[in-house]
Amino acid sequence: MAVTYEKEGKIAIFTLNRPEALNSVNVQTLRELSERMVEFRDDPDLWVGIVTGAGEKAFCAGADIKDMLSFMKANRERPWAVPPSIMRGLDMWKPLIAAVNGVAFGGGLEIMLACDIRIVVEGSRFGTPEVGLGLIPGWGGTQRLPRMVPWCKAAELLLMGRPVDAAEAYRIGLVNKVVPREQLLATAKEWAEAICKAGPLAVRAAKEAMVRGSDMSLDDGLRLENALESYCLGTEDFSEGTGAFVEKRKPEYEGK
Repeated sequence: MAVTYEKEGKIAIFTLNRPEALNSVNVQTLRELSERMVEFRDDPDLWVGIVTGAGEKAFCAGADIKDMLSFMKANRERPWAVPPSIMRGLDMWKPLIAAVNGVAFGGGLEIMLACDIRIVVEGSRFGTPEVGLGLIPGWGGTQRLPRMVPWCKAAELLLMGRPVDAAEAYRIGLVNKVVPREQLLATAKEWAEAICKAGPLAVRAAKEAMVRGSDMSLDDGLRLENALESYCLGTEDFSEGTGAFVEKRKPEYEGK
């Protein structure tokens, strides 16, 4: 399998599993990742996802040039032939944590950018080398990077293809935390468990408000926020959360 999929309680773990190719994305990988993400999205018992890579060298070195890029070129006028993904085409309101175990270049960086929280190992490097191939990042890099880091740093990455290391990525706000390799997955699981303590419907509503609101005016974003808050007020989770607070006990959320 190009993508392994494991479940640990309320947490799903997706592992890009082509270490011999630095976990580069071929057509099979993209299809399997799409299928597993849909399965995760539709499973009411799973609340948080972690995306990582196999091996110790790379999270994902980008698209497989011989396989994926030729497929994309052949289907450049048929975008529907490319499976929907968290990078483009698949709405995902459940939170995703990227546990980055090495280099994340090109499509690998774009997978990381499509995750909400990014924990990376010391020595990781990040970049978008596509312009060196006469191409641009096509899985959201040109759109997400300028929304997440200062414009000039996004331009440095996108226009020059110049990578940054883990320390610089942390400094510019591209990643949340840099950890030793042996602490990577444990830290990602710790953060995932922390999210699982909150009301799952509220967490998803908060993410949806963030993602959709980023493309709206402030007034429209506030209307969206109000609509999502009204939705949360009508859930059983809200009743449980407020009841637990008053009774000074831990809430037992069911995602209802």
